[in-house]
Amino acid sequence: MKACRLIASVLSFFPLIVLCVAQPVPAPRDFSLTASDGTVLKGTYFAASKPGPGVMLLHQCNQQRKSWDGLAQRLTARGMNVLTLDYRGFGESGGARFATLNAEENRKAGQAWPADFDMAFQYLVSQAGVSRDVIGAGGASCGVNNSVQLARRHREVKALMLLSGGTDRDGRFFLQSSKIPVFTAAADDDGNVSDIMQWLFSLSANSDNRFQRYATGGHGAQMFAPHPELLDFIADWFAATLMNQATKLPEGNGARFDPKVTFTLTDIDRGAASDIEKRLGEARAHDPKARLFPEGIVNLIGYEHLQAGNTKGAVEILKLNATAYPDSPNVYDSLADAYVAEGNKDLAAQNAKKCLELLASDTTDTEDRRKAIRESAEQKLKELESAR
Repeated sequence: MKACRLIASVLSFFPLIVLCVAQPVPAPRDFSLTASDGTVLKGTYFAASKPGPGVMLLHQCNQQRKSWDGLAQRLTARGMNVLTLDYRGFGESGGARFATLNAEENRKAGQAWPADFDMAFQYLVSQAGVSRDVIGAGGASCGVNNSVQLARRHREVKALMLLSGGTDRDGRFFLQSSKIPVFTAAADDDGNVSDIMQWLFSLSANSDNRFQRYATGGHGAQMFAPHPELLDFIADWFAATLMNQATKLPEGNGARFDPKVTFTLTDIDRGAASDIEKRLGEARAHDPKARLFPEGIVNLIGYEHLQAGNTKGAVEILKLNATAYPDSPNVYDSLADAYVAEGNKDLAAQNAKKCLELLASDTTDTEDRRKAIRESAEQKLKELESAR
């Protein structure tokens, strides 16, 4: 907002002169919230200099809220009010340190997150000057799913910024059906995350969706250091989608998946792996190298079905992936996991051994990835052998 004052001219025949001085952005303000179980959560509120939308930013699970400071400052400079929050167990918030918990303890701690985020959301929309019906949300890594689920619970969220992370089936169907504008970004040196972000970008045909893809840059907010322009890119995108400033809508460099790929992935996700395998066979009759879908995404879908208890469906999905990518060690390691869950020890061992055989000549995966795959397969074989 600009504060204006009238300065009278020393000569009566001169008109009054209006001087406008830009009103400074208020300093960030730390705050505390107390969850229902008594855990104290720490956050920072970045107010804009005039009324405008709010934006809530959720950090990745190896960082804390200060990783968003640079982006928050750019958003407030464009007229948006920003809230950042340390999850319980992170940064300055209370709770057992997340990094010290085992898998089951992490799962239980994560169950408390939605209520924590909803409390922080209410704090954001209650602040003076926040347009409570026009809110943006953003997250990195685990913060991606947290942000998508926040949008599912609060229809006031009108735009989502997602860095280097995935969401679950309900989240993907929400992005597809709601057609909420989505900004995604990832670096190709971050495993198969780029494919996942391209997928989320492609789920709806919203013309405001954007995908920024880098060859290198690391994971989530780590991309800001080698690619500082990404901060302004995101801030301009939020200004365009939340403040109707269409002229600020930037152009991303990432392409959408072919719609056929997106439809195929949706069909696989909904349990039609056997139908897709038939399509794959028909396509290979014309092109022996046809694949129809990205390996990493189908691997992710398979594990989601496995974690949901749909063991039979997971086996079919991961078998399909092995058919499409017969030279990939990882598809056999994943299929072995599915057979372990199904109780088929012979097929589990057979696929773990196939994985190790392919690793000997694998030049596609990085050394670190080959090491991780090898350790996974060898551990399964060891456990299977000891169980005999």
